[in-house]
Amino acid sequence: MCTSIYQVTSDHTHLLARTMDWPILAVSPLFIPRHFTWQSVYHHRVYHNRYALVGGGSLSAHRVDVSDGVNEYGLMAQKLTFDNGAQLVDHPDPTKVQLAAYEFAFYILGNFKSVADLIDHLPEIELMSDVHNDIKFGKSEMHFAVADRTGRVVVIEPTSYPMKVIDNPLGVVTNSPDFIPEFAAGTVPLNTPRVTTGRLSGKANPPGYYSPSARFIRAAYLRERSDVPADKLSGIASEFHLLDSVTVPQNRRHQPTYSVYRSVAVAEDREYYFQSYHRGDTTKLRLTDAMLDWTMPKVYNVPDRLSVRELQ
Repeated sequence: MCTSIYQVTSDHTHLLARTMDWPILAVSPLFIPRHFTWQSVYHHRVYHNRYALVGGGSLSAHRVDVSDGVNEYGLMAQKLTFDNGAQLVDHPDPTKVQLAAYEFAFYILGNFKSVADLIDHLPEIELMSDVHNDIKFGKSEMHFAVADRTGRVVVIEPTSYPMKVIDNPLGVVTNSPDFIPEFAAGTVPLNTPRVTTGRLSGKANPPGYYSPSARFIRAAYLRERSDVPADKLSGIASEFHLLDSVTVPQNRRHQPTYSVYRSVAVAEDREYYFQSYHRGDTTKLRLTDAMLDWTMPKVYNVPDRLSVRELQ
């Protein structure tokens, strides 16, 4: 039950943040180079990425799994759990790009420059079940938050094919079902920093539970109550403070999942900020111009244990 929060600062820096709610931490900061060749778990199809990226994920000889990140053109993407009717395709089609659902965020970051570029090619892509596959990877019900330097932010939902594109000027995503009519009708302007009258005194407090609807309301409410960040650094701080409101504490007696990590991607500077649950501090990974010439992927080991700076 992940939560995504998007913000644009006053100096037009675009940030996409999220919690990852899962039973275990299986993600590390990583770099994937240009022209990376990889094999899908679906029918062992081979794909060749165009663009370099940094983000959070895992990499092995048989599996590439990127949960979120930013690529060399500033396109940002996240995969999030989705319990509202994801449809997976059963039958192979050699004319389509066919992927396991968990591979789609990685494919987005490796192959597209912008939200518009992705949407132009969306009819070519299908998310697959394992019904006719030799490797059983389960029914991964996911949807995807995608944003870029133009300020466009969308949700991609595999409820039909071609997949459904929902413009999301509010910038908050959980697996709560539908947007209010104004958003569905497209009458809220892009990157609107406020969507209420601002008169929030006396309104009912947002619910404190961690259900999808409660997290959606709380994230949207507190985003509305907070200042629009002035610049990148204040925006990163703001994103992590907003994520505090939807970060699920570890409580194994109550539920298996908790917020194993939080991250913030920055489009303009191609940066990825990573906080694991037990560590507490923030790790920064920047996709520099020099890294665009690297030919090998790299996974960065960030131990998930408390890191403390002692003053002398």
